[in-house]
Amino acid sequence: MPYTSHMDLVRRSAPAKLNLVLAVGPPRAGDGFHPICSWFVAIALADELSFERLREHEPSRYKIHWANDAPKPSTIDWPIEKDLAVRAHRLLERETGKPLPLAMTITKRIPVGGGLGGGSSDAAAALMAIRDLYSLPLRNAELRRLGLTLGSDVPYFIADARVPMPAVVQGVGEQIEPMPSIRNPPEVMLFLPPFGCPTGLVYRAFDSIPASALRTETVLTMARSGRIDSGVLFNDLAIAAEQVVPPLTDIRRLLADCVGAPVHITGSGSTMFLILEPAVEINELKLTETARRLDLVIVRTHLIG
Repeated sequence: MPYTSHMDLVRRSAPAKLNLVLAVGPPRAGDGFHPICSWFVAIALADELSFERLREHEPSRYKIHWANDAPKPSTIDWPIEKDLAVRAHRLLERETGKPLPLAMTITKRIPVGGGLGGGSSDAAAALMAIRDLYSLPLRNAELRRLGLTLGSDVPYFIADARVPMPAVVQGVGEQIEPMPSIRNPPEVMLFLPPFGCPTGLVYRAFDSIPASALRTETVLTMARSGRIDSGVLFNDLAIAAEQVVPPLTDIRRLLADCVGAPVHITGSGSTMFLILEPAVEINELKLTETARRLDLVIVRTHLIG
């Protein structure tokens, strides 16, 4: 269930997202950030979060664990205070100037460090849930402003609708333009390799590649159509990601040869995805054997919104 609220308990789903298209510009002169123009679409793979309001003087407590059906669980080895959802809670306490004691439980399914936006989605869910739990006078626009201080993907997930709708995200995540729903939304297949791609290193590698102009109009035209043509999707960070983690190049090529269709990288990697268009015919046995040989986890899911 995407959202439930019963008095002192709020539950929220936090979906992952794909960058169907990602255009990246050179770093800005003032702050060094890279402007983007990206077609974001949420997918059904989601974390689940619950927030229980505690009594006034009780200390907050947090629990993070993997769901039994998580496709790629990994060690939860980051300090709790570094978790984006926990940081979102602390941010709201600073913003309101008062403690907001709660028990937060995060049940994860979205792989860590794969470019699917799981941490950002969790942070957005926390901002909205805690706002509702404590009836804070903060509109979504204000939550997006706060969320941007946590991460560039966070504002997208702070949705006015039940789930985030497709959108073109520009700037450094602060400009969000809603787009039409995807026509006849296809299933997608995710390929999760046994490694991640460090985002900072990927952007540094991108800076070493001759830059082209930010393809804003190209992205907008594709997104406004509401149609997905896998053959023309692109990601300006893909080459950089493959430079940082060279095995990604061979894995993507082998997968594309196996399925006979383009395989794309989302965000800064390392997750890859295949759009299951009607023309795509999968040899399941061959794909399973290829995935086993490459130590990949395959997840079937679908676009939402």
